[in-house]
Amino acid sequence: MNQIEIYTDGACKGNPGPGGWGVLLKAGATEKELYGGEPETTNNRMELMAVIMALEALKRPCAVLLHVDSQYVLKGMTEWLPGWKAKGWRTASKQPVKNVDLWQRLDALVNQRGHHIEWRWVKGHDGDPGNERADQLANQGVAMARQFD
Repeated sequence: MNQIEIYTDGACKGNPGPGGWGVLLKAGATEKELYGGEPETTNNRMELMAVIMALEALKRPCAVLLHVDSQYVLKGMTEWLPGWKAKGWRTASKQPVKNVDLWQRLDALVNQRGHHIEWRWVKGHDGDPGNERADQLANQGVAMARQFD
């Protein structure tokens, strides 16, 4: 199984507002960068999109070390998701889960593609080179989204 290290980040100028997502994929000495954006979105949606786009880019099952600076994404995937699913995509307070379309898409990618994913939290804007690059890519996504505003 191929080993891959992934850094993801999302950005939004205004929340909601134009947003972007960025991904740095590293397999040995090979690196690939991805980014994109939307003209009207939220930071949380862009954080989720970064992880979704990263996992969709993998063509075969991989052992993934996935770095996120979003507690929302990390806790959603490692703590909250089973409860949401058991409650019909409702929160503990019986409210509909926000961004359910993206959570369901991410859940399917994680559970149906055969990846072994280790989730790692990294403090954003704290000098981690992979996270800093993902942040730059997310901001490129914002710039791209603003062109279509």
